[in-house]
Amino acid sequence: MTGLLMTGPGMLSPLDAARAKAFLADLSLRAEEAGCTGLQRFLGEPSPERDRLGAVLDLSIYLNRLMLSRPDWLEPLTRDEGQARLEDILAQLGKPIPADAGEKEEMSALRIAKAEFSLILALLDLFEVEDEDFVTRKLSALAEATVRRALRFCLLDLDRRGQLRLPDKEQPERGCGLFVLGMGKLGGRELNYSSDIDLILLFEPEVPAVVDPAESVEMFSRVARRLVRMIGERTGDGYVFRMDLRLRPDPSAMPLAIPVPTALIYYESAGRDWERAAMIKARCIAGDAAAAGEFLSAITPFVYRRYLDFAAIRDIQNMKDRIDRHRGFSGIAIAGHNVKLGRGGIREIEFIAQTQQLIAAGRAPELRQRRTVDTLARLAEGGWIAASVAQELTGCYWFLRHIEHVLQMLADDQTHTVPDAPDDLERVARLAGFADAKAFGAALTQCLVTVDRHFATLFDGRGQGREHPVTALLSDETDREALDVLAEQGYQRPQDVAHIVAGWGAKRYRAMRSDAARERLEAALPTILSTFAGGRDPDSAIAMLDRFLAGLPAGVQFFALIASNPRLLDLLALIITSAPGLSETISHRPHVFDALIDPNFYGEMPTRTVIGERLAAFLADSPSHEDRLDRLRIFATEQKFRIGVRLLSGAIEGEEAGYAFTDLAEVIIPALLRSVEDEFAARHGRVAGGRIALQGLGRLGSRELTASSDVDLILFYDHDAEAEESDGERPLPTSTYYTRLTQRLIAALSSPMAEGVLYEVDFRLRPSGNKGPLATHVDSFRRYQASEAWTWERMSLTRSRPIAGDAGLLCEVASIIREAIAVHHTDQKLAGDVSSMRRRIERDKPARGPLDLKLLPGGLIDLEFMAQWAVLAEAVPADMVGAPTADILAALERARPDLGDGHLTDAIRAFTRIVQLNRLGSGSARKVEDLPRGLAERMAQALDLAGIEEIEPCLGERAAAVRAIFDRLLPEPPQD
Repeated sequence: MTGLLMTGPGMLSPLDAARAKAFLADLSLRAEEAGCTGLQRFLGEPSPERDRLGAVLDLSIYLNRLMLSRPDWLEPLTRDEGQARLEDILAQLGKPIPADAGEKEEMSALRIAKAEFSLILALLDLFEVEDEDFVTRKLSALAEATVRRALRFCLLDLDRRGQLRLPDKEQPERGCGLFVLGMGKLGGRELNYSSDIDLILLFEPEVPAVVDPAESVEMFSRVARRLVRMIGERTGDGYVFRMDLRLRPDPSAMPLAIPVPTALIYYESAGRDWERAAMIKARCIAGDAAAAGEFLSAITPFVYRRYLDFAAIRDIQNMKDRIDRHRGFSGIAIAGHNVKLGRGGIREIEFIAQTQQLIAAGRAPELRQRRTVDTLARLAEGGWIAASVAQELTGCYWFLRHIEHVLQMLADDQTHTVPDAPDDLERVARLAGFADAKAFGAALTQCLVTVDRHFATLFDGRGQGREHPVTALLSDETDREALDVLAEQGYQRPQDVAHIVAGWGAKRYRAMRSDAARERLEAALPTILSTFAGGRDPDSAIAMLDRFLAGLPAGVQFFALIASNPRLLDLLALIITSAPGLSETISHRPHVFDALIDPNFYGEMPTRTVIGERLAAFLADSPSHEDRLDRLRIFATEQKFRIGVRLLSGAIEGEEAGYAFTDLAEVIIPALLRSVEDEFAARHGRVAGGRIALQGLGRLGSRELTASSDVDLILFYDHDAEAEESDGERPLPTSTYYTRLTQRLIAALSSPMAEGVLYEVDFRLRPSGNKGPLATHVDSFRRYQASEAWTWERMSLTRSRPIAGDAGLLCEVASIIREAIAVHHTDQKLAGDVSSMRRRIERDKPARGPLDLKLLPGGLIDLEFMAQWAVLAEAVPADMVGAPTADILAALERARPDLGDGHLTDAIRAFTRIVQLNRLGSGSARKVEDLPRGLAERMAQALDLAGIEEIEPCLGERAAAVRAIFDRLLPEPPQD
């Protein structure tokens, strides 16, 4: 038996069974007239499939007309070849255009192809052979193929007229300079059944194909008008797609085809955030793909900002407000409800996805998706929204898209509104596959309510805004109701708090002076006050917040963030009351704070590989060396801040922070070195056979960096023996070349710029210290280590690791270091030398308090010196060069059980935690009483102590135990 779409489970029932039967008879007659034997056989035998087809004939005027006028288009479906026929149509549209082709014939062919394609695809959809994902992709592919073919025709015609010199007539788009961006649902491959297609036409005016650049705007604008006619004009064969060119920059003033330089200037200087949102989906669908690729790459910084700016947050909020106003027209209903723009509709799902992209995709490239469902999936994978939310929204999205398609299949109208009339509503319900309007209404209501709930959770008011009593304090610090609220919340001195808040309302600080900032502050104030009220000393916390706000350069971004992300306020309160260093970072660079909206903030620390990938994406579109320096500083500041806040919040401890700060440096420094090298070589060239190797020492070498650590470095170089100078336009002698390159690197790392300092740098551990050359030739280093190096210099080498540079040279340096260290394996004076150095430091630089853990007897220097001695004396495995101090001490304790049961490793862990946390404050606290209370409490937590009063005794006990072991292991040598 011949079937039709036998694999589809879709159930369809007609409104009028007799009318459906009559339509089937008409179709059978038309099939006989057209010689469609397969369709005739199918219609001649009763079957559920035939009944379903009859239902479609009864329910859809548009599909009825197509089937009765062209029964031959149904013939492939009787052979279950519907999908294959769609591909055939697309392939036909992609074939070369005949030399004698006329515009009228091409327009007719395009319309006929569209009609056949639409019929087959509609039946595949309604019979549930394919899902809405397939349908939207295929509709988008059809639109792309038709626009591409029409554009090819126009380009070839220009070439025949001598107005364009196409380099490849077989592929007219190649090198033509003109390209078409598909926007909106076309760009996202999400086109609906009767959709407009939103296009932007751009062109490169200087390509060789353009004969007269002065006429290029008019020439390509004529092409745009011709495209609109060929694709959008309604003829006797219908139309292909309605076209909309109004998404182009400034459509009231700009031509239909815009030069790329003009478009870039517009977006960079006047582009609005709704245009950023539109550009998320932009995709080249026709024309010069290479030119389009360059344009889309150039516009990436406009679309995906490195961090949120004030206007972006304000415009995102305004976008939300506009939707809110629209949602106010009615609640959730069925009859008359707009499934696209109405409450709980498609637009709200798209808005959820796109606003998150605008907020986060600058730093999370994986969110740069064009399709809504792909964005939802990535948001869930990244933790921006719950997986269950993404799953529900995705299900609702496809359900609503199916209803949208059904509405448009009725009469090929671009409508999204469920009809009011009962019969029409019943028609929609049945064409959508429901038994009746009641079942349809229940399913649609459930879907709309689900979307509305998620939309409201994400966007509806977070605080009480103007209605909340405390907002009165911004203009009247004596407001009795507001003062009572403060007292109820737990403020002990509500009048003092009210005075501070009134100062904010009086625009005393820069951050509050704009109307937009005041508006955002008013919205956020109830949440701010309620959050700070939950602390141990809320009155003092508000005073600290006041000092923090006094340093903010602007407030719109900050207040908008905390208004829409209340959990950030808990972190802010912790930072302000506990970590002045982090608080100062926010004050000077408030953009770092919006990084904390990342839902994975409290998750695992990113690996070095992940950090590297993020940095590469952040630098990808950087236009210059100076811009890369700025971006590296922005990235480093943000990442250091994130590590610091994780440490402060207890998400990680000090030893993990050391690894994290070091991983960051090991990503930043090589990237900086590459940029410095390239910039230097652009002027001075390269040295023949030149190689460099950057070696990290100190805390960088042992993976123990803190938030404020310097980085200790040595730069080694080598080159061909006969090379005397570099080969650039301004050549330099080889030694001068590498010295100046090192100076450039130091300047790039440590020079204060608008975005701050990357790292303070110390090159004093190079051979001969400050007296030696800044860059070290590898042969000089070998000779120095063999004959001149001091014991303390060899000690420093035990904390060295390769950071960046030529792999071969790095291996050579590592070999020299191993040989230098091996000299001390049998050195009888080694222990005495190490002990003497420690005693001299203790004499010249005594500890300044119980928290001065570096200099404290039994503190970090004792532990580090023991670890360095262990490596030099081969008391631990030789491969522990560059290992963390804690790992070396653990190996030493395993090798020497007589040193005690874990005293050294317990001490290094405790001291590391305190030092790391102390660096989050001022870094100069020498006693617990000097610390902010919150930071002291965090230190007690890190040491598993009951209270802050136990911190100093605990550290003292551990230091005493360490000093006792140090004296046994490295006793003071007898005086001569």
